[in-house]
Amino acid sequence: MEIIFLGTGTSHGVPSIDCMIEGHARCRKDVCRLSETDSRHRRTRSSIAVVYKGVTVLIDASMDFRSQVLRETIRSIDAALITHAHADHIGGIPDLRSYDRSRGTPLPLYGSPESIGAIRSTYSYIFDPATFIGGGIPSVDAIPVTGPFALWGETITPIPVAHGALAGCLGYRIGPLVYIPDMKAIDAAAIDRCCGADTLILNCLREGPEHVSHLTLAESMDLARKISPRQCFFTHLSHDIHYELDRTKLDPWMHFAYDGLRIAIIS
Repeated sequence: MEIIFLGTGTSHGVPSIDCMIEGHARCRKDVCRLSETDSRHRRTRSSIAVVYKGVTVLIDASMDFRSQVLRETIRSIDAALITHAHADHIGGIPDLRSYDRSRGTPLPLYGSPESIGAIRSTYSYIFDPATFIGGGIPSVDAIPVTGPFALWGETITPIPVAHGALAGCLGYRIGPLVYIPDMKAIDAAAIDRCCGADTLILNCLREGPEHVSHLTLAESMDLARKISPRQCFFTHLSHDIHYELDRTKLDPWMHFAYDGLRIAIIS
């Protein structure tokens, strides 16, 4: 199994427009300025591609989806999983149309009932048979997730998490991988679904202060230790995470992900 980090940033991305407008006054560790010379600090909105058994499963179609798949040369997508319906995680859905020609059948797109409902509302034209096609629209089969299901020999297990006031936010376990890009809290039953995984990819917004809907660095490290995978990669990073300054605070098996990173899992 190969994991391709298409994006590792927050909804603002790095560098952030806010810092540009305010002359980097809000950037406590100068990460936005560093992004001009260190490509690791240039973070597009969070998403990964999971490649196994000859198929590619996309998790979230971010607002930067087009540039991400061009950068990583993603030639096919066989299914998509949506963690939740915030714009930075579904903003790339219209560009899924580019993968229709090679498929010939609708792309399976999975998410919680709440996420699927929001996608149907946000992109109502995709699901309206009377829509004028013009330059093309995605052909997707939107499937509500209510429990574990199988995809090409791997069990996909939804992991319910709390992300502010949003209902229906999920992480996913795909065999040896657990991916949770947005969360603030998780209950014991959901943690049990994560335990035994080889690789954990987890939300880590910033070092501090505490955030209402995201984990901070200390909270992310604490949860990772509870789940205890072989390796953990933190993602959904704001401009308050500096690779060199902050990596010294991590356990040896913990890492900060970056756009374009590829890792292999041998299960």
